[in-house]
Amino acid sequence: MERRIGTVSRGLRGPIIKEGDDLKKIAVDTLMACIDNGDFEIGTKDVFAVTESILARAQANYATTDQLAADVKAKLGGETVGVVFPILSRNRFAICLRGMAKGAKKIVLMLSYPSDEVGNHLLDIDLLDEKGIDPYKDVLTQEEFEGLFGKSKHTFTDIDYVNYYKELIEEEGAEAQIIFANDPRKILDYTDKVICADIHTRARTKRLVKAAGGDVVLGMDDLLTAPVNGSGYNPDYGILGSNKATEDTIKLFPINCQEFVDGVQAEVKARTGKTIEVMVYGDGAFKDPVGKIWELADPVVSPGFTSGLVGQPNELKLKYLADNDFGHLRGDELKAAIEGAIKEKDANLVGQMVTEGTTPRRLTDLLGSLCDLTSGSGDKGTPFIYIQGYFDNYTD
Repeated sequence: MERRIGTVSRGLRGPIIKEGDDLKKIAVDTLMACIDNGDFEIGTKDVFAVTESILARAQANYATTDQLAADVKAKLGGETVGVVFPILSRNRFAICLRGMAKGAKKIVLMLSYPSDEVGNHLLDIDLLDEKGIDPYKDVLTQEEFEGLFGKSKHTFTDIDYVNYYKELIEEEGAEAQIIFANDPRKILDYTDKVICADIHTRARTKRLVKAAGGDVVLGMDDLLTAPVNGSGYNPDYGILGSNKATEDTIKLFPINCQEFVDGVQAEVKARTGKTIEVMVYGDGAFKDPVGKIWELADPVVSPGFTSGLVGQPNELKLKYLADNDFGHLRGDELKAAIEGAIKEKDANLVGQMVTEGTTPRRLTDLLGSLCDLTSGSGDKGTPFIYIQGYFDNYTD
């Protein structure tokens, strides 16, 4: 019988995970319960994905704002600290800013404009043209910014992040000064102790500020890289990828992800005889077309994955073949010709016209985005994702 179904992504429901739970056992038991129930059959090269948030929770990888403050004070001196290019997020950054403010006497907060790194806009870019402002050169105070553009409200949440962040800093007893600029070196006009709070551009930001004379220049990936007063930690990403857990507690990005995915893969192999791929996923790497927000606020889409997920797709563009190489064929002849082309394709198609329009991205970024869209971030209750047929093609 001719196959009709291609790739399938399923959300698997599991128990609510708490600190100290054996997540490897829970994950495998959840998958096996689906198999035993006849929901689907396990296959080689299936992908089993687990959201990073429940792994971090099971690991109890948390820190308080006081513990973060102690690290900030120890590393930056506890006086005036510049915080450069944070994203605008109550869940992602506000809780971190609270800890930073507790560890300093003054915070000079530099916001990029018209938007942050992931596309949260402070204002419409067209207003810059209307007001004659050059975002590449002009440094604005809060008074100047609000005089030109008024109070800033987020497109979706209606939050005035400028004043929200200012008030948050002041709540922790620190003085707050807000400036708007896109050259991180301008922070050195205010202090030479700097936290570069951006995510994907952090290496360049740190390099520029250091080269311009910064004395202590850290990224969020340099904070809580080791336990502080009994805190959780992440040696690779620090407080990048963290989320608000409570009003004074941060959930950090999980650790030991490779050990976890390899362990799940081995246990499934032992119980079924099948080798599946396993990954931990966080934010997907996609952009909202209305709000212009890039979803990826984590430092990576996948902090841990098994070896079969290394690499990029190596695919032909079927419509290119149908319109060009085999434009004269139809029906069964066309189907046979395309199947033949797929079977005979090169092991590396990079740069060939026949791949035009395919997706030259890492497998883990593609799969992680699919997982994030499948599980959502709300009340679906499906922190485990099972994907089948992703590595199949038209001939399978």
